[in-house]
Amino acid sequence: MPLLGELAALFTAVMWSITSIAFTEASVRVGSLTVNVTRLIIATFFLLITVLVLGFKFDLTDSQFLYMALSGIIGLVFGDGFLFKGFQYVGARISMLVMSLVPAFSALLAFFILGEIISFWGIVGILLTMSGVTLVVLQKNASKTFDPSFKIRGIIYCLLGALGQATGLIFAKFAFNEGSINGFVATLVRIVPAIIILYPIAYFSNKLGNPIKTYLSDKKAFKFTLLGSFVGPYLGITFSLIAIANTYVGIASTLMSTAPIIMLPLVKFYYKEKLSAIAIIGTFIAVAGIAILFVD
Repeated sequence: MPLLGELAALFTAVMWSITSIAFTEASVRVGSLTVNVTRLIIATFFLLITVLVLGFKFDLTDSQFLYMALSGIIGLVFGDGFLFKGFQYVGARISMLVMSLVPAFSALLAFFILGEIISFWGIVGILLTMSGVTLVVLQKNASKTFDPSFKIRGIIYCLLGALGQATGLIFAKFAFNEGSINGFVATLVRIVPAIIILYPIAYFSNKLGNPIKTYLSDKKAFKFTLLGSFVGPYLGITFSLIAIANTYVGIASTLMSTAPIIMLPLVKFYYKEKLSAIAIIGTFIAVAGIAILFVD
């Protein structure tokens, strides 16, 4: 299917725009570690049902299993772990600003490791899209409800998260370069090793507590976590893998990073924020960049 990778990447951005708000609300209520572990367990449940009911086969080679496992550990344990701390310290808007560096990290890693060379107009499209995203999220009131003393720490967490997510995509691309893999199967293979690593770390750090008891005492946090788990790890990660399997890593990462643009109407509706002229201009710039990536 023409432009399958690009379309999948845009769908991923829609899913991540929803999950960013859901997980931010949940993380502030019950802590980022609890949300991070719980969302992967819930997503695994959704994925197992999908794979078993639809009869998808686990026909991966040993090296594909290894690459996907490493992708999950680096991207979901390391990358998302730091991103969730960023959500908790500086909120969704600033976190997504810093995470807009993922396309740059991804494109550079793909160039040096995978030998992917993006055309001149592809680079122009990436730069335009990233510039538009930056304008949208770089606003004075982006973190008005968060303690300013946490800002530097939160930004550092987000930078580490961006590097982890970019590296995770590279390992996933290694697996897809060996042969086709069903998106839901790939996501399941990616998530399970992440849980195996993350849960013992969370448990023995004494920071996880009892998730069932935690969520029983805050049912609204569980609703946010459930919603975020379905649209994020279940749908979002699956379509992100479909995206990188069918287009350049740098282009897929750029399109997926447009979540802050898609977040605008959600933020306006949920947080009652007014859309500034800068946000509108940034949206037009990002859309121009997206158009170039689709035409190139």
